[in-house]
Amino acid sequence: MTAKFSPITGRYVHLTVQGVEYRVYFEEAGKGTPVLMQHTAGSDGRQWRHILEDEKLTSEFRFIAHDLPYHGKSLPPLGKPWWRERYSLSQSFAIDFIEAMTEALEIERGIYVGCSMGGHLAPDLALARPGLFRAVIAVEGGLATHDPEPFLEYLSHPRTSNETKAGLMLGQMSPHSPEQFRRETAWVYSQGGPQVFRGDLDYYLGEHDLTRTASKIDTSKTQVHVISGDYDWSATPERSRALADAIKGATYTRMDGMGHFPMSEHPEAFKKYLSQLLTTIMAK
Repeated sequence: MTAKFSPITGRYVHLTVQGVEYRVYFEEAGKGTPVLMQHTAGSDGRQWRHILEDEKLTSEFRFIAHDLPYHGKSLPPLGKPWWRERYSLSQSFAIDFIEAMTEALEIERGIYVGCSMGGHLAPDLALARPGLFRAVIAVEGGLATHDPEPFLEYLSHPRTSNETKAGLMLGQMSPHSPEQFRRETAWVYSQGGPQVFRGDLDYYLGEHDLTRTASKIDTSKTQVHVISGDYDWSATPERSRALADAIKGATYTRMDGMGHFPMSEHPEAFKKYLSQLLTTIMAK
């Protein structure tokens, strides 16, 4: 019997970000123009596995999916007593981390794709590091998300199980997405480290805010493309459209029947939208 192997290769790279060394896990597949993919808050790079295993996409692009420090296989750093402080993701760290990844993996004129928290980071990168990527794709991103979330205090409560996180995320997915993929997406959420999901939301719900600065993004240096699902109640289509409208030269695409995690909850449908955007980016 011939064994079936995945085309994905996983490795670790050591990055120094803001004076601390991190051992970062990433997976990649394919060849061609590099596409760096950022996962959502409280999750990890496994969300992108369906993209990494797509033969057509990987025949044209080199896809890379990493786990942020403290997420997935990227353990907390050895160089500081991280257990003495509450984990919190800052905008400056996220930007510096992505820049460090591009340098370490020799990504030049690549494409950035991020969802939710990563979707917010897409325009932040375009503003703070113009030209670092030829284009950024904000999946389920927006100008700002300052909603009061009553469940925040329960995300790291000692009497709350990780199944709570999984259940909350199921509620952000589309009922039209295949159940096996919705359950897989929720499964990954049930495995996050304590404080990590809540700490990521410090950036997603708090620090990220382009309300007054989105118009300063220069799309002649970094293309900006915004795409969102119509069943997402956090980064709603209206919020994502407002982001694109605030950036001269940006595009907006609305995905029918999709929720907050399109790449993992309905990968086959998402691949079509992603492929179209990549074609548009490369044509420019």
